[in-house]
Amino acid sequence: MEPVTLTTDRLVLRAPGPGDTAAVHAACQDPAIQRWTLVPSPYLPEHARGFTEEIVPNGWADGSECVLGLFLPTGELVGMTGVTMRSPGAGEIGFWCVEEHRGHGYVTEAVVALARWAFTERGLGRLEWRAEAGNEASRAVALRAGFVPEGTLRAGLEHRGVRRDCWIASLLPSDLSLPPAAPYLPAGR
Repeated sequence: MEPVTLTTDRLVLRAPGPGDTAAVHAACQDPAIQRWTLVPSPYLPEHARGFTEEIVPNGWADGSECVLGLFLPTGELVGMTGVTMRSPGAGEIGFWCVEEHRGHGYVTEAVVALARWAFTERGLGRLEWRAEAGNEASRAVALRAGFVPEGTLRAGLEHRGVRRDCWIASLLPSDLSLPPAAPYLPAGR
């Protein structure tokens, strides 16, 4: 599968490559990114190089993970988002934002664009968002993007060798006024 480039009103979403390694490394020095995401800590230059030169292209090549960097038209890195395939027709979305760009709605804008692409081009019927319980910033983005909270999963994720509770929410094509890839029959109907 070839990487795609998506555009929004304010962003260019494209697969990060070797030319973005330094910007990814700098962004991932942020304690909040290291605290709430699964990036290595400490985040070393070789981690950024492995991400931009191996993880991203390999994920696109085999279709298992579709990662897009969020860039301003000037080329400045704003953040990262991606969909990891979890089961047929379902994926999990993740994201982070460079500290100085938080609070401008960039990540919400990118998440909605990536979700629309995943539903229409990849044929997904469900996207999940998961975050460690307490990650209010991530939760706010998910809610603004239209994700519907489903609850808390006890010991639902592992972070640096420790099982932690996580919040889970979902987004369906119909939440974005898109037709479903397969019929959906909600409980009780």
